[in-house]
Amino acid sequence: MSGARVELGEEVELARRLIAGDETARERFIETFQKKVFQYSYLSCGQREDAEEVAQETLLKVWEHFDELREPEHIKSWVFRIARNVCLTRRRRSEFAPCEEMSIEKVPTEWQGGLADKGYLPEDLTYQHELRRVLARVIHGLPEKYRSVVVMRDLEEMSIDETAGILGVTESVVKTRLKRARGLMRKRLEVEGFLSLSGRN
Repeated sequence: MSGARVELGEEVELARRLIAGDETARERFIETFQKKVFQYSYLSCGQREDAEEVAQETLLKVWEHFDELREPEHIKSWVFRIARNVCLTRRRRSEFAPCEEMSIEKVPTEWQGGLADKGYLPEDLTYQHELRRVLARVIHGLPEKYRSVVVMRDLEEMSIDETAGILGVTESVVKTRLKRARGLMRKRLEVEGFLSLSGRN
């Protein structure tokens, strides 16, 4: 968890520098958040091209409204809130194909490692080809409201209140959705033969 705190500290520092007018921080800021937004939107739509467009549009909106950011310590949740709105808008226009299964080879290794750390997967199986295929299907098979919570809480390590703020729900709803999402993933992975639920919480 210490790595996550260091990363968060860097994000906040970059935001503070940009607010102070330090344009030299822009490139690093884009590099940091473009990857995060891409991962989030890729899980939502399952199409690399759409995810790239969402990431680009999100960052454009971030720059357009950056002067509205009042609390740099909330930069991550602020960016993700914009990303979610962009995703929802595009999905309403039917530009996404959310029911299409993701390609076997396109599951980013960050998701695999992050899910293994949370106890979904045995670490020694994480990078195997078959596991990637199953993991893609399991994640993409979750209802969108559960996918969003898994990404924000387990992969981006956002707090309960940050996640609730982005999704526009209460903290209790976040907790309930996360519990259900983890349960669905574990059950599905057990069915696929990658996880035994015995001894796990």
